[in-house]
Amino acid sequence: MKILIHTLVSPLHDQKATRKMAEEFLGAVQVHCGSELVNCGSDFSQYGNGDLNLVYVMTGGTEGLFLEVLPQIKGHVYILTSGKSNSLAASMEILSYLRSNGRTGEIIHGDVEYVGGRIDLLARVERGKRALAGMRLGVIGEPSDWLISSAPDEKVLCDKLRMEVVRIPIAELIEDTTKVEMALYNDPATEQQARLDGANHIYESLRRIIGKYNLQGITLRCFDLLDTLHNTGCLALARLNAEGVPASCEGDVPALVTMVIGNALTGQSGFQVNLSRINQTAGEYLFAHCTVPLNMVSSYTYDTHFESGLGIAIRGVLPEGNATIFKVSGDLGSSFVAPAQLLRNQSEAGLCRTQVIIQMGDAKGAIGADSYANYFLKRPIGNHHVIFCGDYAEIFNAFMEQI
Repeated sequence: MKILIHTLVSPLHDQKATRKMAEEFLGAVQVHCGSELVNCGSDFSQYGNGDLNLVYVMTGGTEGLFLEVLPQIKGHVYILTSGKSNSLAASMEILSYLRSNGRTGEIIHGDVEYVGGRIDLLARVERGKRALAGMRLGVIGEPSDWLISSAPDEKVLCDKLRMEVVRIPIAELIEDTTKVEMALYNDPATEQQARLDGANHIYESLRRIIGKYNLQGITLRCFDLLDTLHNTGCLALARLNAEGVPASCEGDVPALVTMVIGNALTGQSGFQVNLSRINQTAGEYLFAHCTVPLNMVSSYTYDTHFESGLGIAIRGVLPEGNATIFKVSGDLGSSFVAPAQLLRNQSEAGLCRTQVIIQMGDAKGAIGADSYANYFLKRPIGNHHVIFCGDYAEIFNAFMEQI
C-alpha cells in the first residue's frame, strides 16, 4: 500500500530546517508503518491517488494555505502533525473549520509508534472501502418472513458504500435446480449421497446465477428450498464463502453486508450465527448455525438441517482463540463490534449444527460481559451476527467511524 503525504509549511519558517524535520519525523513513522510513505511535498495534484492521502501540517500559520488547496481535497480529511512548530494548534483550527462547513476529518497525532500504526490501519480501511465500491449483492428471494427488523436501506448502501442490490426471484434458482433434482431422487443411490448431490447441485445453480448477474455476494431465502427441493442451501453457502463470495442465509441483507465489509477489510470469511444462549456469570455466549464457511473450520462433517431434518447441514469445528463479533444495521447507522475469545466447540442436540462458545468480557462476567449481555438483551441489531476468527475490532471500529 502507498501513503501519499502532502505538506503544508508556513513560509515564515526556515525551509531547510523544516525539510529536515519532515525527513526525520516521517522516517521514524515509517519504521512503525507497514505501508510505504511517499512525501509529495507541497504538490497536491496527486491527492486522492494513494491508498491513503494525508495532509501533513508541519508548522503553524498554515491555515490559509490549507484553504487554497481545499478544492483539491475530497472526502474525509486526515491531518498528520508531529506537534512541533505549533503544528497541532494549526491542525485543530483546520479541523474545526472543516467540521463547521459540513466536512469530516481526523488529526493523526501522538508518538511515532502510535502514528505509524494508525496510518497503517486507516490505509487498510480506505483500501477496504475501495474494494466495496461497485459491488453487486444478489438477494435471491425475499428476506425470510421472521426477519422483521432486518430490512436494508438500499439508498444508504448505494450512497455510503456504492453497492448495488440486485433482486432475483427464488423461482429462478428452484427451476434451474429442479432439472437435476427429480432425477436424483429417482436414482438408486443412497439417501445420504442423494442429499449431498442435491446440495451440490444447489451450489452449481447459485454459481450460474452469480455469473449471470455479475454478483460479488449473495443472500438466499433458503427455507423455500425445503418444500420445493427437499434440501437446503447450507452446503452451497459454506462453499461459496470459502471461495471468497460472501453468502448469507435467510435473505438477511444486513448480515450479508456485515460479511462483505468484514471480508473486504480482513480478507477473511465470516460465520453468520444465531445467539442461542447466554451464561452471564461466566460471560459466555453460545452461537450456532447450520452453515459455516468451509475455510474457517479445521474439520467438518455433514448432518441434516436442524429445523427440518432435511438435506445437508455443516457441523464444523472452528479454531479456538481470538475472535470478533460484528454486525451492522440495515441503514449503516449503528453497529456492534466486540473482541472475544472462541473457547470451545460443542455438539448439543436441539440446536443448529455448528456450535461455538464465545467469551466476551472477563471469565467471571464482570462489567464488560454485563455490557455485552445488555446489548443482546436490550438493544440488539437484529438476530444474526457474524463471527470472524481473529482480532479485528480495531479495524471494524475504524471503518464504521468513516461511514
